[in-house]
Amino acid sequence: MSGTLAEILKAAAEGRFPPPDGSVTVVGQPDARDAGVVAFTAHSVVFTDEDPAWVREQLAATAADPLAAAMNPGFLWALMARTGRRMDTIDLVTVAGSLPGDPGLRLRELVDPDHPRVASALKRRRDVRVWAADAGVLILGRGVADRWEVSVEVDEEARGKGLGQALARAARHLVPGPVVWSQQAPGNARSVRAFQAAGYRPVGSEAVLAAY
Repeated sequence: MSGTLAEILKAAAEGRFPPPDGSVTVVGQPDARDAGVVAFTAHSVVFTDEDPAWVREQLAATAADPLAAAMNPGFLWALMARTGRRMDTIDLVTVAGSLPGDPGLRLRELVDPDHPRVASALKRRRDVRVWAADAGVLILGRGVADRWEVSVEVDEEARGKGLGQALARAARHLVPGPVVWSQQAPGNARSVRAFQAAGYRPVGSEAVLAAY
């Protein structure tokens, strides 16, 4: 298959996935900030400005099932060493369509650029907006390949009461685009359940290598 990462992600959000043929597509980075891997069913996409021939040599040398090689720690470590980048974790990637109307949750926007949550979000996204609710925060901004992404935080004492799900659903009302993306660590079962209950569909897994 061909196309930019943005085009591949847009198609996936619409339910049109790369062919599950066990292959790996190598495309250029969408910008200087992000490189990495997105893994769909039996098809991975490596987005990097490194030589595609080098990428394929590393994949072939990775001691793993070829279907899993692009997400294998050995390959990811080689890519990090080659690019001088780092990563936090491999995430589950989910997406949901936007919704009309009011989010139905009392939110107040935080506009202070020095606020810790705003400053942290600006390292990973642009056009960042942050809203606070009682015992929670919703962060919306443009992330990988300029897609709209959301993350939420819920204070410890408020967890398990449905606030995470409400914030995730609120993002579908607030996003200015047709869809909103989110990443959850697979081991964070509480977050995975909250986003899926809010209507977010699993699309694949993702490892983002950042230069910061």
